[in-house]
Amino acid sequence: MKVVVTGASGFLGWHLRCRLRALGGYEVVPVARATFGDLDEAVRGADAVVHVAGVNRAESDREITEGNIDLARRVRGAVVRAGQAPRIVFANSVQAGNGTPYGEAKATASQVLRDTAAAAGSPYVDVVLPNLFGEHGRPHYNSFVASFIQQVVAGDAPTVLDRDVELLHAQDAAAALVAALTGPARTEHPPGTTVAVTEVLARLQAYDASYACGDLPALDTRFTRQLFNTYRAVAFERRGPFALDVRADDRGPLVETVRAHGGGGQSFVSTTAPGARRGEHFHLEKLERFVVVRGRGRIRLRRLFSDEVVTYDVTGDHPVAVDMPTMWAHDLTNVGVDDLVTAFWSDTVFDPRDPDTFAEPVDVEVVGTTVGSRS
Repeated sequence: MKVVVTGASGFLGWHLRCRLRALGGYEVVPVARATFGDLDEAVRGADAVVHVAGVNRAESDREITEGNIDLARRVRGAVVRAGQAPRIVFANSVQAGNGTPYGEAKATASQVLRDTAAAAGSPYVDVVLPNLFGEHGRPHYNSFVASFIQQVVAGDAPTVLDRDVELLHAQDAAAALVAALTGPARTEHPPGTTVAVTEVLARLQAYDASYACGDLPALDTRFTRQLFNTYRAVAFERRGPFALDVRADDRGPLVETVRAHGGGGQSFVSTTAPGARRGEHFHLEKLERFVVVRGRGRIRLRRLFSDEVVTYDVTGDHPVAVDMPTMWAHDLTNVGVDDLVTAFWSDTVFDPRDPDTFAEPVDVEVVGTTVGSRS
């Protein structure tokens, strides 16, 4: 199935591409703001167009209004010129029609796309989304959650105007957009979690207090895990691995590799031969920690759809904990002359029916090949 994703380099567009990559079976044509001029070519032969691109904030209300409507009209023009009838899916907002410049622009854009689908004889699915949050959101643009996390990790105290807000993780929004690729024309309202702004801040501050030394908080709900993973995306890039205390006596050394408040999860140990490599996959939600306890290893990570590789050389002589951020491909290679012994922990028990483990090489030049699936 050929799927065109507009706004592909933006926050929700990136999350949608991650989910489509994990599911497989889709030919995804990403269209970013800089490549909107290529939309006609992208739409030609497409089975579906998922319109995610939008203008959330700008220097003037006029830019917000005209920007969102213009993007929808450009999608309409591309569909008309293609002379085909691709399914059209729109990432709409609960603010549509609320009287604000953004809300009115989203409502108008939805009508433009609905009329386009009707004229082409194709299904139109309007996915009405609440406030989104998730990994790699832009502070002061995509979500107040992203702004809070940036400030908390930096040691600042955010200013809070408290209210209840409905929050939906970007991967759940992406799942709703993927579901819209099949079935009849309709309007979807994927539900989020209603929470007070002050509670979100309190949770993030509690995460930061425990995670600063590598301790993991109790992840008792899916929302808690999603919020913690969102926080981890910033903490990982700012702080990197956690140094671990080694307790030694005449019996030998002891290292606590995981301290998880609330319990749960699965631990396992691997031995890797010199030169061998493990991993080469990514996770959408799973928390995973690597600790080399003997030998010399190299851990590499790459955020999906990026070509920048982060590398950590690790050794059992000075154990550190490296937590794998969600939606980053990662691998582990034995770069020593002896066997590499590594302790692993994940917050969920491995389920072969739902592994949340998707093959993806770290090396950019071999992206798309079939590689190993589990550490």
